[in-house]
Amino acid sequence: MTFPGRESEHGLAQAILAQAADAVIFADPEGVIRIWNAAAARIFGFTAEETLGNSLDLIIPDRLRPAHWTAFRRAMQSGTTRLNGRPTLTRGLHKSGRRLYVEMSFAVVRAPSGPVAGSVAIARDVTQRQEEERQRQWGTGSSESSRPAGWTAQQS
Repeated sequence: MTFPGRESEHGLAQAILAQAADAVIFADPEGVIRIWNAAAARIFGFTAEETLGNSLDLIIPDRLRPAHWTAFRRAMQSGTTRLNGRPTLTRGLHKSGRRLYVEMSFAVVRAPSGPVAGSVAIARDVTQRQEEERQRQWGTGSSESSRPAGWTAQQS
């Protein structure tokens, strides 16, 4: 599909971003959120106004921050991500403090002139799927023999 002018392309890009089912989050090389779409607001509970200009720390659990920032800085310096766009399952934080399971893929974004402009993450909330899977694996009423060796009732 082609459009007569850049304005039309820009408008279409904005509509795609606004209407995407998955969260689209763009952070500059310092990890400051610059783009936050409606799906990101739905998943993480923060409005764009609450996130834009703030650190990605808003949605990263404390215990994951050191590893996140090490990988983020490495990607900003090298221009590539360790996973090369493959999705990964990680934990995220909702505004309420609730921890989420989030499937994310990351890419380094380069400005048209070439330098690294930041990183984009595409995220999907898979908390319900993960919890259902856990219930199937460890659900109530499952026999002792189906639990791993060393499992005790105190681990439930």
